Amino acid sequence: MKLAFPTICCLALCSLPVLAQKAKAPMSDQDFVDFAAQTDMVEANLATFAQDTATVPSVKQYAGMLYADHTKDYQALQALAQQTGLTVPTAIDAQHNKALIAPLHALNGKAFDHKYIQDMVAGHTAAIAIYKKEAQDAQNPEVRSYAQSTIPTLEKHLNGAKAIAQGKPLP
Repeated sequence: MKLAFPTICCLALCSLPVLAQKAKAPMSDQDFVDFAAQTDMVEANLATFAQDTATVPSVKQYAGMLYADHTKDYQALQALAQQTGLTVPTAIDAQHNKALIAPLHALNGKAFDHKYIQDMVAGHTAAIAIYKKEAQDAQNPEVRSYAQSTIPTLEKHLNGAKAIAQGKPLP
């Protein structure tokens, strides 16, 4: 556990330049749909696992909210893609599986709860930045509208994770 926190911090710091680069450079609408789909699928997968693995009731409750919201969002993304001629990935790619899912599946108890919530803070912070950028830069107005309409849900998730990290109840 003593090594887990510094490792997480190091990984987060190392990934910041990549995330900053992605937030600065305009994405194609297809790249954004790919990102959004991977985000939804990873979040739903981890939420299912968290509902079974978490030891803290607020983490289980939070995971239930994430599962419902990201499943609903993935369905909205599929409808958007159908309207705009874009494609939606239907499986979590190897990169996301290795970097995000596998490390959490190796944990249990309080170590899982802590890492899961820390990952949710970091992940939702990064996702919000990308969604905000797409809400400004999307080529397709429907994609722009989708990004704008999803930001409040992502902010709700971020605020919930931050509250749990601080030992507070879900907002």
